[in-house]
Amino acid sequence: MALTAKQQRFIVEYLIDLNATQAAIRAGYAVKGAKDQAYQLMQRPEVVAAIKEAMEARNQRTKVDADYVLNRLTEIDQMDLLDILDDDMSIKPLSKWPKVWRQSLSGFDIAEMFEGVGKERDLVGLMKKIKWPDKVKNLELLGKHVNVNAFREQVAVDVTLSLSQRMAKARERTRSD
Repeated sequence: MALTAKQQRFIVEYLIDLNATQAAIRAGYAVKGAKDQAYQLMQRPEVVAAIKEAMEARNQRTKVDADYVLNRLTEIDQMDLLDILDDDMSIKPLSKWPKVWRQSLSGFDIAEMFEGVGKERDLVGLMKKIKWPDKVKNLELLGKHVNVNAFREQVAVDVTLSLSQRMAKARERTRSD
């Protein structure tokens, strides 16, 4: 079955933020019933297939896929302060920084430090603050993606015994105590 113009618009809008309800509203569905309409649209195999196709086309255009994300996360994880600092802890010129540092900074603040007051004050230094990605969060994302389960507690559950067998074992344990 061919998609209607409104359904096609829903697919385009869905790709913006992957929020089906908001996509339904932006596509022109009534705000009041948008949540239900979004749910119904996401149950239609032709809509789901069109979304998947549109996402794959976007990945091809942008050249962003799971490999790209994993490579970037790995680069960020391997960032080393020696790449941007000299031995005396002074910051190297920006042109000497590796590309990964220039792309990954989340903030860079420079504050001028003065002595004196008014016209009598003199610039005595600069305070530089560099903010880079959260390495722990980065490792968590890597771990989740490659399924190393480093950040998930695991509980072993033995479901091979019947309830009566478990009760019998529990009675044995209480007798031996």
